[in-house]
Amino acid sequence: MPTKQSAPATVHRLRALTLLFEEHGNAFARRHGLGGTDVRALIALLDLERAGEPASPTRLARELRLTTASTTVLLDRLERGGHVRRTARTDDRRRVDVAVTEAAKELGWAFSGPLIATIAAVLDERTPAEREAVDRFLDDLTTALGARVDGAHPGPGT
Repeated sequence: MPTKQSAPATVHRLRALTLLFEEHGNAFARRHGLGGTDVRALIALLDLERAGEPASPTRLARELRLTTASTTVLLDRLERGGHVRRTARTDDRRRVDVAVTEAAKELGWAFSGPLIATIAAVLDERTPAEREAVDRFLDDLTTALGARVDGAHPGPGT
């Protein structure tokens, strides 16, 4: 179990890393006339695609913790910008799937590719066991913090 003394240093490092990721995301958004929620939506859609899961407006609303009405406005804006496309499902024409366009993927890769390459280079300096420990730590932290956001674990004094 970590000591209380070691946790603050790790938390501060994670906060610094989070702020750097946010700065990179904000720079990308500004450069391409997007808002923060637009970028989060594109990332969520790409994550769903990578996982082989269908992306509907309802699913995106849930992922982003937005109302369906707000998600519709968001998708309208992203579609007008050529970043996503909505297509009627073949099994139920009343429902739609949402996908990130190839042009938007290329735009995102042009921006995030160098960032990913930098991260990969740092990871390449680690042993497989170290990378496994980092992955486990990040997975566990993501799960724990995700549960707190979902309200499953109220904070102290609640």
